[in-house]
Amino acid sequence: MTTEGEQKSGPTDAQLLEEIRAGSHAAFDQLVRRHHARYYQLAYRYLASAPEAEDVVQAAFLKLWEQPHLWQPDRGAQFMTWFYRLVVNQCLDRQKRQPVVRLGGDLQVDEHAVRDESLEQHDELLIQQQMQAQLSAEIAALPHRQKSALLLCVYEGKKHAEAAKMMQVDIKALRSLLARAKDRLKKNMQAYL
Repeated sequence: MTTEGEQKSGPTDAQLLEEIRAGSHAAFDQLVRRHHARYYQLAYRYLASAPEAEDVVQAAFLKLWEQPHLWQPDRGAQFMTWFYRLVVNQCLDRQKRQPVVRLGGDLQVDEHAVRDESLEQHDELLIQQQMQAQLSAEIAALPHRQKSALLLCVYEGKKHAEAAKMMQVDIKALRSLLARAKDRLKKNMQAYL
């Protein structure tokens, strides 16, 4: 079984960070390839914008390259937990500068699909797209801590103990945040249920 940040035959995140501190571009490249997709998805769920999510993740990795000493394993934080906080903080900073809620995509239907499907199926597809766009907007509008709890536990599949540690709260607080987020989403999505 591999632990956090390990590949079956590769170095751990901690080992890569030591090499990065020594200036290894290859170690940095390996760390980016290992974690880019995960943190891009996290940033995208916060910002609901692909270009902004990419900018945030690139900025976070650039900060890591320029200041690898910021991660201090002797303080007990695993790399992924620490980097999660770095990415989320960058997302929150971006949201403060641009508080506009962006939807995940345009509500367009493939014209070829319309020709091949009945009007009823076309309407159903459009309703599903509208519902997904509304859900994305509602998640983006959640208070920061509720959104973090929801993204970590539901979308990232983290166990409550791990999510609580990442958010620096106890499990009871995490469960409360998660319940409030789900209640708010359920209430605001009632028209689609």
